[in-house]
Amino acid sequence: MPPSRRDFLKYLGLTGAALSVPSVAAASPRLGPDRRAVTVTGRVTGPEGGIEGVPVTDGVTVTQTDGDGRYELAASPRRPFVYLSVPSGYRLPTHETGTARFYEPLDATSGDTATASFRLAPLERDDTQHAFLFLADPQARTEAEMQQFRDETVPDVRKTVQAIGDRPVFGVGGGDLVFDDLSLFSGYEQAVRQMGLPFVQAVGNHDLNFDAPGDPGSTATFRRHFGPEYYSFDRGAVHYVVLDDVYWPGSDGFGRETDDYHGHLDAVQLAWLEQDLGLVEEGRPVVVLTHIPPLSTTYQRRGEASPSVRGRIGNRAALYDLLAPFDAHIISGHVHENEHRSADGPHEHVVGTVCGAWWTGPICYDGTPKGYAVYEVNGDSVEWRYKTTGRAADYQMRTYPVGADPEAPDEWVANVWDATEDWTVVWYEDGIRTGPMARRVGLDPMSRRLHAGDDQPTPHTWVEPEPTAHLYYAPANPDANRVRVEATDPFGRTYVARPSLDRG
Repeated sequence: MPPSRRDFLKYLGLTGAALSVPSVAAASPRLGPDRRAVTVTGRVTGPEGGIEGVPVTDGVTVTQTDGDGRYELAASPRRPFVYLSVPSGYRLPTHETGTARFYEPLDATSGDTATASFRLAPLERDDTQHAFLFLADPQARTEAEMQQFRDETVPDVRKTVQAIGDRPVFGVGGGDLVFDDLSLFSGYEQAVRQMGLPFVQAVGNHDLNFDAPGDPGSTATFRRHFGPEYYSFDRGAVHYVVLDDVYWPGSDGFGRETDDYHGHLDAVQLAWLEQDLGLVEEGRPVVVLTHIPPLSTTYQRRGEASPSVRGRIGNRAALYDLLAPFDAHIISGHVHENEHRSADGPHEHVVGTVCGAWWTGPICYDGTPKGYAVYEVNGDSVEWRYKTTGRAADYQMRTYPVGADPEAPDEWVANVWDATEDWTVVWYEDGIRTGPMARRVGLDPMSRRLHAGDDQPTPHTWVEPEPTAHLYYAPANPDANRVRVEATDPFGRTYVARPSLDRG
C-alpha cells in the first residue's frame, strides 16, 4: 500500500532508509554537513573472543560482525541506539531488573564517529529446547493494580517456570505494561525482577507519551526504560522479532489529541525488518511479538462491516509478505480476549490478558480467565497453551449448565478459550461418546453476569461481554445421569470437565 504522510516525513528525516540500502545513511547528501551519518565501530565478544556474524543495527541499517567480532555501521544521527540481535547460545543481556539491555545509546552530538561494543555471556544450557511466556496487557492504572499484578501473576509465573524444568526461559511483556500512567513502569520493572526471568518488552498504546507532537516522541519514556521499540534475537532455531505497531499521530501542543492511535508499521521499520529477515534462512521458525494484532476478528463477531483501525495493522499485508518464506507466528495482545487466526497469513495468536477486563474481575470479556500464554520450543517445533493465573495448567475450559446461555435455552455450553479448528471437543453421556460439540459464536455466561449493563463492572462500567467463537454447545438429555467433556488440543493433550446437569 502507498506510504502515509507520516512514513514520507520519517523517510525524509531518516535519510532514505525505506530504500533498504545499507550504505545510504553514509552517502546521502540530504543530511548536510552537520547531520552526516555517524560511523559507529565496535566489537561483539564472548569468553573466547570475537563472535562472527552478529547483526548490529541502529534500527535503520543492519550490518554484521566479521570473523573477529568487529563491525562498522553508518548510523543515522537521529537514531537513539545502536543494538545487536543476540544470537542463539548466549544470554539476553539485562538490566538489574531483568529487562533486556542489548543496546547502547548513540550520542550523535560528539562528532561523526562513535563506538559501541558488546560482551555476551553463554547460556548455561543448550537452547535448542527453550520456552517463553507472553504476558499481554498487565495494564495497571494505579499502584494498587500494579501491586495486584505482583501479588497474583508473579508467583504464578515462578511456579510455571519451575514446572517447565531444565530449559532456558524468557518472558515477553506484550505491551500496555501500564495504563497511561508511565510512572508505573518502575512497578512493572519490580515485577520482572521478582519473576527472575530476562524479559523483552513491546510497546503498547497505553505506554505512550500522549503529549508528544508526533509518533517518534510518543515512546520517549518507554525508550528510557526499555530501549528500542523494535529489535530481534535468536533462541535455538527460532528467530524472534519484537515490533512497534502502535502509531500515535500526536497532540496539538496543548495536551489535546489530534486523532486516536491505530495499528501501523512505518516504512523505516519495515525496511529494517526486510534487512533483518534477509539474514535468516528460509524455512526457519520466525516468531513476531507485538501489541496490536494484525487483524482482530471482533468486528466480524459483532456483525460489523469493517475492523476498527485500533484493532488491526493497517498495512499487515507488507508484514505477511516479509514473513512468507518462513514458518511464522505472530503473537499479540491488546484486545483482552483469546483468539487464533490463520486465514490469510501466518498463524496469529491473540493472547488473553494478565489483567482480564482491566482488573475488574477474574476474566476477560470473552470469558477467557486472566492469564498468559506459555510456549515451549523443541528444535523447530513450537507448542503452546494458555495458563490461567492461580489455576493448574490443565484448566483449559469452563462449563455451564443447561440454559446458562439464554440464546440456547435447551443446551449446555463449554468455553474452551484456547481452542482452534484443530481442537477436538466431544461429550460423553453416562460414559458413552455422544458426538462432537457444536462450535458457535456467542456470549460467555459468566461475562454476561459480571459485565453486562451500565452499572458494572467496577470501576470500568464501559466493559461489556464480547461475542466469542470459542464456545461449544450440546443439547440437554434429560435421561443422562453424567456428562463429561473432553477437549483435545493439536499437540495431543486432552482436558476434561464435567458440567452440571442442573438447569442454570
